Amino acid sequence: MRARINAGPLGTLGSALWRLFTSVNFAVLQIIVLALLAVVGMTVRQLPGFAFRSAGDYAAAMAATHARYDAALGSGVVDVMERLQLFHVFTSTWFSIGLLVLIASILICTIDRTPRLWRASAEIRVVQPDAYFDPRLPDRVHIEPGLDAMTVERALRRRGFRVRTAEDGGARYLYGDRNRWVKMATLISHLGLILFLVGGAVTSRFGDEQGLVVANGDTLTVQPIGTPGLLLVRNNGFSAPGLETGQAKDFVTDLSVYQDGVLLARKEIRVNDPLRAGGYTFHQNGFGPAPDLEIKALDGSVLWTGPVPMTDSAGGLPFGTLAVPGRGLGLELLLDRTAQGVGTLLLLPYVVTGTNPDGTSIVQEGFPLTVTRGATASFEALDFTVTLKGFSDYTLLIAKRDPGQGIIWAAFAGLIIGLSITFYFPRRRVWARLGPDGGLALVGRSDRYVDFDAEFGRLVDDLVAARHATAGPSVTEGASPSGHEAGA
Repeated sequence: MRARINAGPLGTLGSALWRLFTSVNFAVLQIIVLALLAVVGMTVRQLPGFAFRSAGDYAAAMAATHARYDAALGSGVVDVMERLQLFHVFTSTWFSIGLLVLIASILICTIDRTPRLWRASAEIRVVQPDAYFDPRLPDRVHIEPGLDAMTVERALRRRGFRVRTAEDGGARYLYGDRNRWVKMATLISHLGLILFLVGGAVTSRFGDEQGLVVANGDTLTVQPIGTPGLLLVRNNGFSAPGLETGQAKDFVTDLSVYQDGVLLARKEIRVNDPLRAGGYTFHQNGFGPAPDLEIKALDGSVLWTGPVPMTDSAGGLPFGTLAVPGRGLGLELLLDRTAQGVGTLLLLPYVVTGTNPDGTSIVQEGFPLTVTRGATASFEALDFTVTLKGFSDYTLLIAKRDPGQGIIWAAFAGLIIGLSITFYFPRRRVWARLGPDGGLALVGRSDRYVDFDAEFGRLVDDLVAARHATAGPSVTEGASPSGHEAGA
């Protein structure tokens, strides 16, 4: 009598967790949860990558999110969504935990299935009982005496089978196996799926994607200030041939990348021709106008000088804002043309006078002025002047770091290799029994991915042709095949 082993509470818990993680229903539940989170992430406007560079960037991005959703959902609901991390779903704690649990489930299922796959491939039974060769069953054939074991073995080897033989009870048994270990290829597919999830988790957790707006001659940091190995990009020059006709044929940025002040790389980048340096890939994504301004106090001291990228639009015209350094004021800028095609810049000053209860700024606007190239607008009440030195351009770059990319490529290779082996090299097996009277009984089996009826039929034809040389044809076939799952 077998003794009952008391596994204890830890053993019971471990067994329960093992059954849970090998449950198909639990796997389906995980996929549904991750799919729902992904739908939320694709439906709700997600915070841009730069929002996590600093507390100020995050606050500004969330202010824009409140402006977008408060009217429809209410500020309280938006606050709850923020706490639930629904505005950065793919880097949220929930999504990361879901990916880790799914990875664990696939890994445990693979470990659980591996011994069965090994036994199905490694354990071979050459001798089968007589009832197994009953010609009334599907995929059975009986050939009357006239063949010897050597002829049958040669026929099997010509069809690509590895043959084993055995004797039992006066009968000779032959077993042919083709692509014996193919079932183990599913482990490669499982590995590929695990690597896909790992690569996605690595990218979402440690990857980075930034939109960089860099005016001609300007520099900009890629990571937050203080990051070890800080990268800096410089726009050495931007050109858009054909833009003067209204339709640019190309746009090119002469881009340099520095790390801790040392030049890493320099290249003229175009769309689909990025620059790779410092673990990042820099893609050319767009461009726009950047009027070159000089702002001075009335005493002549310079408050600002340089291009101002106009990344927004208002009324179909380029629009931008500039906070004047050292002053609690700023400028709204609107770029336009006169009827004669002369470029003009509308300047609307504003002053921040306080803060509303909801945290937004109280703004008081001044009187607008318009300037053309080389002209100066004076705002005496605000103690500054603005000179439009000329018109320049900015380039919009996407800086992307994807540490999971190599893992994703390995996962892709694993899936393709595993699936290709499974579907293009299915296992085929044939059992043959030469009875004491010389009669030959055959049984054919294969995986479900192949039309084995035709292959088995060609093998039978070979054997019948070999027998025909010494005796008349006499073949008895079993019922029509109803399936080819291996089983002995």
